[in-house]
Amino acid sequence: MDELLNSLVETGLRGGTPTRGEALAVLRTSDDDLLDVVAAAGKVRRRWFGRRVKLNYLVNLKSGLCPEDCSYCSQRLGSRADILKYTWLKPEEAADAAAAGVRGGAKRVCVVASGRGPTDGDVARVSRTIEAIKERTGGVEVCACLGLLSDGQAEQLRAAGADAYNHNLNTAEATYGDICTTHTYDDRVATVKEARTAGLSPCSGLIAGMGESDEDLVDVVFSLRELDVDSVPVNFLLPFEGTPLAGQWNLTPQRVLRILAMVRFVCPDVEVRLAAGREVHLRSLQPLALHMVNSIFLGDYLTSEGQAGKADLEMIADAGFEVEDAETTTMPAHRNGSSGAAPEEPAAAVADGSGAGSGPGAAGRPELPHARVAVRRRGAGTELPPNA
Repeated sequence: MDELLNSLVETGLRGGTPTRGEALAVLRTSDDDLLDVVAAAGKVRRRWFGRRVKLNYLVNLKSGLCPEDCSYCSQRLGSRADILKYTWLKPEEAADAAAAGVRGGAKRVCVVASGRGPTDGDVARVSRTIEAIKERTGGVEVCACLGLLSDGQAEQLRAAGADAYNHNLNTAEATYGDICTTHTYDDRVATVKEARTAGLSPCSGLIAGMGESDEDLVDVVFSLRELDVDSVPVNFLLPFEGTPLAGQWNLTPQRVLRILAMVRFVCPDVEVRLAAGREVHLRSLQPLALHMVNSIFLGDYLTSEGQAGKADLEMIADAGFEVEDAETTTMPAHRNGSSGAAPEEPAAAVADGSGAGSGPGAAGRPELPHARVAVRRRGAGTELPPNA
């Protein structure tokens, strides 16, 4: 184990890529070794991002009634999930919601709309929304997530002030057809490439817990590495009642931590974002994840409630981390357009201890009642204030 972790740390500190075998080995470590794995991934995380945590805030511009059949999604075609459904928010409504997130410390606002992909009219509407958010917040980063893009749409979003575009691969190419039939894995890859070509920072991640194998997880993370994305959101399945994956409870806190460690080792100098499902699946071990990720969502998600924003901020401070401010550049210098630049100097050295015990593993641990997903009933599109 020491040899494996030493190799992974050495590779990660120089921004290199581990072997697939090493990545698989991380997912198969024992509970006895878990804290050593977290500590090793923490060294890599601190090399590139210090102890900073970037906060992101979601604004759901249009909720529900999607024509796609993605099995994991509460907004999918045929979903019986009892979620909020509403059509496009007005630009000023979205700007109000974004401003609430920024007041809570968010550095990036993610504007999301359900659907296969936007029409040109939708892109014009979102462009007006982006401009309104930028004006209201003094220029917060804006990431758009609107589905599959057609020719020229990424350029329009960039011209309106969008900084990034999110479109997740979600799972491995070999198994993509098992979770969606209305579009393909290649469609998703094409949109990520389209965003990059237009000058938008590419953001693409995965969903764990859908019944995938260790090999599937490694495959999708290596695909993200090969696409050279700047941000990797790591989501953990929220099995909404009324969706095909409602009965899939495959994750333990220990499994989640191993997945995050593997992602950090494969993508050492990339923004790794702890995303949906962290509260349900990590529970009391959430602070340990901060030793591997450098970015989280603040407050609620698209159709589910997250941890209260105040609790997020307290967790970050209590774990000895700090919220990244607007003046700090998230990405290391060599990933910010300076072609061929050498990696930046290491962040200040910090103690390697990872903080707390891992607790009993899946084997022999008492069975916990499956936590029900708390459906979002507040924030943009409702009469209640957002949770930030």
